[in-house]
Amino acid sequence: MTRTIIQTENMCFTYPDGTSALHNINIAIEEGERVAIVGSNGAGKSTLFAHFNGINQPTSGLIKIDGKPAVYEKKELLQIRQKVGIVFQNPDDQLFAPTVVEDVAFGPMNLGLSEEEVDERVEEALEMVGMSGLEKKAPHHLSGGQKKRVAIAGILAMRPEIMVLDEPTTGLDPKGVEQIMEILYKLSHEDMSIIIASHDVEMVTQFADKIFVLHEGQIIGQGTPEEIFNNYETLKKAHLRPPKSAELLHMLKSNGVSCDVKLTVEEAYHEILHTIGAESFHNLLHLIKNQLHHRLLHELGEENYHKMLHILEEEQINHQNSITHQKFNNHE
Repeated sequence: MTRTIIQTENMCFTYPDGTSALHNINIAIEEGERVAIVGSNGAGKSTLFAHFNGINQPTSGLIKIDGKPAVYEKKELLQIRQKVGIVFQNPDDQLFAPTVVEDVAFGPMNLGLSEEEVDERVEEALEMVGMSGLEKKAPHHLSGGQKKRVAIAGILAMRPEIMVLDEPTTGLDPKGVEQIMEILYKLSHEDMSIIIASHDVEMVTQFADKIFVLHEGQIIGQGTPEEIFNNYETLKKAHLRPPKSAELLHMLKSNGVSCDVKLTVEEAYHEILHTIGAESFHNLLHLIKNQLHHRLLHELGEENYHKMLHILEEEQINHQNSITHQKFNNHE
């Protein structure tokens, strides 16, 4: 039986200046889930995240961490923050010590752990994010991706059960994005619950098990990536666009092509190949007049015809690679 690790009940939040930021938030996040909160800028994602480890206190309603209503006293808040670690959107808001090792050690030291335990946690955390060997480096001399990884290491050193990341890939180049996502997948495989806020729909569709759509401080949709990104009314209301692959297939479907909408490029590729294959198969059946040939093709069947297309495609790629290799050898 799964355990609900974060749950909100009619949670509302208003800033001291009177700005109403969250309205009747009702969400439940289960242990081990990979969850994404999506929404346009100003939707309330960062404000919501600040409730997950007690930075913000609801104006009304409540939030439960591991089944217990949050208590906003020093001792209880420390326990919540050991359980729920937050990585801010801008790592510069999180890194302040003179060296990487001091930054990562800050959290464990404040738990009153022994020096040996702190050193062990720091070494383990830096190794997990691929930053071993840069312990003495000043954080402000690091790249954006490296800063983000050190910020994650600082949270990992606290050994939380839940990792919350606000826009984890914003401002990173493709290599930096890949490194961060590798870390998150690794943590997920070790049964850590991961919650991210992002407007990068391509990344979200590949990473998340469950998505909540936040718009103007309200949850207007929740479900699997397939459910959310096939609901064009919700996406339009939240000022979000579907992944490019889904957008392309939706356009084809709207223009009479019989296909299902897929979210990733790989899935879309196979769906298009399948659609073209099915049409080509039936066209061939109509074109072939020879009764024996028609019977053989019909016996082959649509499924095997698709397999044949894949084999032919692979052979074409191998042939092209062989020609390229031969040209390269002749040039040498």
